Amino acid sequence: MTTVLDPPAVVKAADLLAEAARTGAACPPVRDLFDDGGDLETAYAVQQLNVRRGLDAGRRIVGRKIGLTSVAVQRQLGVDRPDFGALFADMAVPDGGEVPVGRLLQPKVEAEVALVLGRDLPHRECTVVDVLRAVDFALPALEIVDSRVRGWDISLVDTVADNASCGLYVLGATPVPLTCVDLRAVTMAMHRNGETASEGTGAACLGSPLNAAVWLASALAERGDPLRAGDLVLTGALGPMAPAAPGDLFEAHILDLGSVRVRFAAECAAEGEQR
Repeated sequence: MTTVLDPPAVVKAADLLAEAARTGAACPPVRDLFDDGGDLETAYAVQQLNVRRGLDAGRRIVGRKIGLTSVAVQRQLGVDRPDFGALFADMAVPDGGEVPVGRLLQPKVEAEVALVLGRDLPHRECTVVDVLRAVDFALPALEIVDSRVRGWDISLVDTVADNASCGLYVLGATPVPLTCVDLRAVTMAMHRNGETASEGTGAACLGSPLNAAVWLASALAERGDPLRAGDLVLTGALGPMAPAAPGDLFEAHILDLGSVRVRFAAECAAEGEQR
């Protein structure tokens, strides 16, 4: 059996991002490794190489995240579509849990609707009806995005290569069937240390989180890696993301879905004195 080798530039980009995650020292943009800054397929090749490495190391994929669901952010990066990344089991933080100091490089927090599937979504031309039939329940979620690229100096190629800037995620604890909620109409308020940090609606996520799920299901089926029963889908931000610092407490409430919260551990006094 012939083994297809990744191009050297793809391997170099994957190595840089993996080393940044391992050491906690952010790397330069990986787009500079490719002619003309690279393209979308090159970026996904980098992402998939590090995903395969994770699987080989014993990590477990539990679903996917969707990024770039905001039209404003798409315009900022010069793209007309979302992107996606892989969610691993070891990225989960319990509702009300704590993120240790140093776990992430440059964390930011956004509130989202999470969907958990009860059926496969194998069709390349997925519809809203397919998604409605497949979703078992929805949950409120916080996605803690992170970039291994220094200073968040990212293009579309950088963020896709960097697993769509995945960091960690937090899920609420009470499942809600879709018959009990209009995802397009939900409102979201996220607070940082008791003060409003972000607000938004379901309509801000590609018109509805369901639309985002339709796009993802179609894109993954086209690539031969469809969404399966049991998969978790983070459908994309309902409002602007907010930067996180040690000691911050974030809590988001999404209408008809409930609340979810996470704390970032404070730096200890001894560490502060050493600095």
